[in-house]
Amino acid sequence: MKYKVQDSDEIVNGEILEKISQDEYRVKIKDSEHILKILNINSGVMEFVLDNQFHTVRYLDNQTSEMKFVIDGSELTVNMNSHLDEIVFKNSGGAETGNAQLNLRSQIPGKVVSINAGEGTEVKKGDVVCVLESMKMQVSVKSHKDGVVKTIKIKEGNSVNKNDIIAEIE
Repeated sequence: MKYKVQDSDEIVNGEILEKISQDEYRVKIKDSEHILKILNINSGVMEFVLDNQFHTVRYLDNQTSEMKFVIDGSELTVNMNSHLDEIVFKNSGGAETGNAQLNLRSQIPGKVVSINAGEGTEVKKGDVVCVLESMKMQVSVKSHKDGVVKTIKIKEGNSVNKNDIIAEIE
């Protein structure tokens, strides 16, 4: 995902490469790999260790493509990738050709905010199946193909991990 930091022309690439354990990840930031361990997340505050250094992030304001927060005492505004819905759609199966893939999977960890399609619902490719909230951003998870929702594997209010099955679409 691409990020632009306030008062800088530099675009920073960041991505999760691997989930090592329930709360530990191997991430890539600016072409360098790092180990990220999340210690605590609650409303508005996250504590984590990045490469053996402790950090605290407090969220101040969040809009669709811009987030304001304080990290280790310094206020920062980050413009996030404005194409997040498209990235999630592509990585959840939307870029595949053909109808071979049955499972719609989450490409981000998050909390299920709403379920927009129930079992037996006919969906078209690109229809919103559910909405997830991750890092105070709401992201629509869209159907990767035309079909009928066979089963919904999530419940509103529950959390999902990256690659969890959200629904089976036939």
